[in-house]
Amino acid sequence: MGTLAAKTALVTGASRGIGRAVALRLAREGALVAVHYGSNEAAAKDTVDTITAAGGRAFALRTHLGHAGDAEALWSAFDDAIRAHTDSPAVDVIVNNAGIALYATVTDVEDKTFDEVFAVNAKAPFFILQHGLDRLREGGRVINISSGAARLATPMLVAYAMTKGALNALTRTLALELGPRNITVNSVEPGIVETDIAFFLSDPRMNELAASWSAFNRLGQPADIADVVAFLASPDARWITGQFIDATGGFLLGPKF
Repeated sequence: MGTLAAKTALVTGASRGIGRAVALRLAREGALVAVHYGSNEAAAKDTVDTITAAGGRAFALRTHLGHAGDAEALWSAFDDAIRAHTDSPAVDVIVNNAGIALYATVTDVEDKTFDEVFAVNAKAPFFILQHGLDRLREGGRVINISSGAARLATPMLVAYAMTKGALNALTRTLALELGPRNITVNSVEPGIVETDIAFFLSDPRMNELAASWSAFNRLGQPADIADVVAFLASPDARWITGQFIDATGGFLLGPKF
């Protein structure tokens, strides 16, 4: 039996990239996984099919984040979909992974795109948790996928980094608030991971340079992050809360000689 047997997990943005890897990993630990997606139904179906083919349990639910009422719509879709798998609408693990990037300097960021990135990356997780706290079981887990960019000066990612800093602030506050219920709340901060969001890695020179920024001289893989999330979701992480877990592979630790 896995560490999450008889548990239910919701992973937002779980059709591709880090979210998909997290969904697969939590399912491997025995969780019933709600695979949330925004638009790519085929990718979400593939994630669910991969889980079930391996003997796991999962279902997909679609909600566009970044719009008014998105959190309520997500939980309504969750309620509709979970009935086929269990009688309880409760959840044990919430992973706020869905997010969008914005590559622009301070002078280039526009009002509309600023609002969009905050709506998806910061506002949506806030209200998903607000509406989900009464569903979260005692001893549950909240894991927010932040970014190493929140710790660094990142001129080309300034608005994106701001959203992740906001998510970290939510992490620490909820950790204190939910402690009496034995619920842990933590952020995981990936570095540069080979996913669609890091489109610049298609340039071989940029790919090589980005890999050199890690202490391991390689790019991160979605599974690297998923394994950290699985640990935080497990009983072994019961004494860790309010933390920002660096999962950057030793990104820019110092000069290499």
